Amino acid sequence: MHRCGLLTFFKEPVPLKSISVDILVRGFVADIVSELQYQNEEKNPVEATFVFPLDDEAAVYAFEGLIGGTRIEAQIREKKQAEQEYKDALSEGRQAFLLEREENTSDIFTCSLGNLPPGGEATLKLRYVQALSVEPDGAVRFVLPAVLNPRYVPAGSEGGTVSQRIPRVPTGALPYTLSLIARVESPYGINRMDSNCSLLQNMTEDHSAAQVSLAKGHQFDHDVELLIYYEDVHKTSAILEAGKSGATPGSLMGDPALLLTLYPNIPTVKPGQSVAGEFIFLLDRSGSMDTTMDNNYGSPSRIKIAKETLIFLLKSLPLGCYFNIYGFGSTFDSLYPQSVEYTQQTMNTSVQRVKELTSDLGGTEILRPLKAIYSQPCLEGRPRQLFVFTDGEVSNTNEAIAEVRLHSSSHRCFSFGIGEGASTALIKGTARAAGGSAEFIIGKERMQAKALQSLKKALQPAVTGISLSWELPPGLEATLVGSGPQVIFQGQCCLIYAQVRGQLQASDPPEGTAVVRYNFQNETPTETTKFSLHLEETDRLPVHRLAAQALLQELEEAKEEVEEKQRLALETSLSSGVVCSQTAYVGVNTELGKPVQGPLLHRDVPLPGEL
Repeated sequence: MHRCGLLTFFKEPVPLKSISVDILVRGFVADIVSELQYQNEEKNPVEATFVFPLDDEAAVYAFEGLIGGTRIEAQIREKKQAEQEYKDALSEGRQAFLLEREENTSDIFTCSLGNLPPGGEATLKLRYVQALSVEPDGAVRFVLPAVLNPRYVPAGSEGGTVSQRIPRVPTGALPYTLSLIARVESPYGINRMDSNCSLLQNMTEDHSAAQVSLAKGHQFDHDVELLIYYEDVHKTSAILEAGKSGATPGSLMGDPALLLTLYPNIPTVKPGQSVAGEFIFLLDRSGSMDTTMDNNYGSPSRIKIAKETLIFLLKSLPLGCYFNIYGFGSTFDSLYPQSVEYTQQTMNTSVQRVKELTSDLGGTEILRPLKAIYSQPCLEGRPRQLFVFTDGEVSNTNEAIAEVRLHSSSHRCFSFGIGEGASTALIKGTARAAGGSAEFIIGKERMQAKALQSLKKALQPAVTGISLSWELPPGLEATLVGSGPQVIFQGQCCLIYAQVRGQLQASDPPEGTAVVRYNFQNETPTETTKFSLHLEETDRLPVHRLAAQALLQELEEAKEEVEEKQRLALETSLSSGVVCSQTAYVGVNTELGKPVQGPLLHRDVPLPGEL
């Protein structure tokens, strides 16, 4: 991406004064409450717009405001209806707020607060839940993203993106503060917690719970990463959550929901049975890759870390495989016209050529090189594995994911997000579309371990024919939410959601059993896991929200029966409260009172980084 390299010094008053975040982590699930506190110091009413990133898999399920002492609970609506209600309220001088997702990607949200009167204060409270991934060293990883890099708009596309219009301020100059408290609970024990930020920590004597908070003075100018090391991260666990009070029995929200955390014991590849495949590496060489990893002077550039990761993988490939390396920006090129056999000589030549590559190819146009790669015929008997290295600064995320999915039967895709602010929608979406896995690299400390983990997965034959059955007391029935996992790798944590119908009797056994079967190297292994049938009561319903989010993702990424699945996605979003591309939250102060007077001033909340 081309950048001017100059910062937009933001001199207009910023009504957003502080962000406070409360996180509850239980096992592999994080439930987050984020409060945005506003104050209008101007002489006219203002409309404040705050654009911010969230993880691609985060399920936003509630939004409310406290404006002038009045609590207003936002309602989820079809997006066009929500936008119209918000506009109508502003034109009538009423206070209102709106939360919606960006049109072409699932990891950017916009929060608008309108008609905040002079001297007025408001607090907006956002709730969301997300599943957490596991690092190669066994750490469970949570990230609170701060960095939202501008997304490049390919030539010929209409309009811009909301990320391009955000004002930017230098590192350390944000006009609002961040406070954060995270509580962690695990019956299996917590070993320790690490972070890329300074933390204050407390741990219970039995190590079943811990609490951490950010040290005072933290500037929210880089992502906050928490790494949680459990005593037994690989232990299978289950949560059975009671349904929502008042919801229709038989519906996803009305019935109990089950979250099964599964680590199947997949056998390692037998000696002599591994297949030397075709490895294609797609390296982002756009101008934005010349940016430093964490936007701080002195840290390595994204292109440097991407090249080091690529070189490490090149040196680790098995002899006899085939490979090629593509670079892309506004244009694209490849080291070889077609894939070449991996030998000591071709490896040495390629490593030297990779060392000489620079981020000199302009904008971030990933679609054309993807189509060029897929136009090359696959080599018979050599499974194709695509490795993508990018900072993800593209606006046509959904088109790129759709292209990968179109060819999902002929390859697997392993993606690497390079640097802070890498698009989780693009990185996770492309990996999910083609049965691979995603990794995020924000420094050198875990780069090699993540690269090696992805390569091990690529060298392993795919686990197919995954099926799940349940053994429950009479009268109970469990059905998968969505289609369930399609690919499982050795050492991978899978979160599986099910809807449980029927009534649990007091005389019933307190346990159920999940049975997983799959095909692997002409064998059909079986994994059996027992779980408690104790119902957990909670108002926030994190398991139900995550189940709805998993279903929504599957419906919105469907490549057949699109119209019907879009209708089901809208129904699921409205009934569960989880925002999707077709819905938004809107809140309006309907109490009678004098309309807000005066011309409405628009204020964009700045973000850290370069424009």
